[in-house]
Amino acid sequence: CFHLDPEWASYKLGIFICLNCSGIHRNLPEISRVKSLRLDFWESNLIEFMKNHGNLWAKAKYEAKVPPYYYIPKSRDCLVLREQWIRAKYERGEFLDTQVCQDPCSAGSREGCLWKLGKGRRRFQKRQFHLSAREGVMKYFNKESKGPKAIISIETLNAMFQVDKIGHNHGLQITYITDGQTRNLFVYHESGKEIVDWFNAIRAARYHYLRTTFPNVPEAELIPKITRNFVKEGYMEKTGPKQKEAFKVRWFCLDSQERNLMYFKNPLDAFAQGQVFIGRRDEGYEVRDDLPETVCVKKKKPAITLVTPVREFVFLCESDGKQREWMDALNGVITQ
Repeated sequence: CFHLDPEWASYKLGIFICLNCSGIHRNLPEISRVKSLRLDFWESNLIEFMKNHGNLWAKAKYEAKVPPYYYIPKSRDCLVLREQWIRAKYERGEFLDTQVCQDPCSAGSREGCLWKLGKGRRRFQKRQFHLSAREGVMKYFNKESKGPKAIISIETLNAMFQVDKIGHNHGLQITYITDGQTRNLFVYHESGKEIVDWFNAIRAARYHYLRTTFPNVPEAELIPKITRNFVKEGYMEKTGPKQKEAFKVRWFCLDSQERNLMYFKNPLDAFAQGQVFIGRRDEGYEVRDDLPETVCVKKKKPAITLVTPVREFVFLCESDGKQREWMDALNGVITQ
């Protein structure tokens, strides 16, 4: 998972792993056995085994044929992504040299049921989903409807794991553009393998679309655009365009690739209440850590003023730390 200086090891696989990954390996005793490098006694034969194997050896064997669209998780990623990556590699042997690489078009086609959050955020309902890289769309169906409830173009389709926000260990947020607005779908599946397979199927469909649409763009530039996470999410307070309206708490999501700061009344809303496009510094965009002189607040809180060519957007943060995080994230978009 690219964690620096791991202090644990699987002496059955001959690899060094971090503390978090060691917990996953402990749950797979048939394929992996774990020891601490510092706390456990190491027999000489195990030391010799580790010397003759190691992470580069394991990578060459178990990751010989990882498809370019397949998401390889990092240490900061959620548990289900890391667990299913470990199981795919060592338990199921999905990327061994003996495996045949799957065509992205066929890998990006999938049908099945997911639990989708219903209207009004009241409850999750079982819905049928169809994904077709060849047709360039994903559809989902209600029980009562004969045709699809929505037809989603793969061109604007995105998927990201949102475990904490959705409140489920396998929670996935799907976004797409409809009528010029970003639409959110919140789904999960009880099976960790099933939800990760859906995630990578969406990535395969997106990869097929990008590879077909932009055949001359280097693959290294396409891979980061397959799917993306929000660079920053959380609550802030905002006032209106006249800067005299009362401050209201809103949930903000910063999408650096689309250069959009969206805000919602609730984190699980289907549509944003509004969004702010964030351009470059040389276009007149700037972030300041103070309030405009015309703005007064009853209780002093850390403030952010986002300057655009059109207007100034004013936000209040919960703490100095949150203010710094948001300013760093916004500046990261302005300077890119």
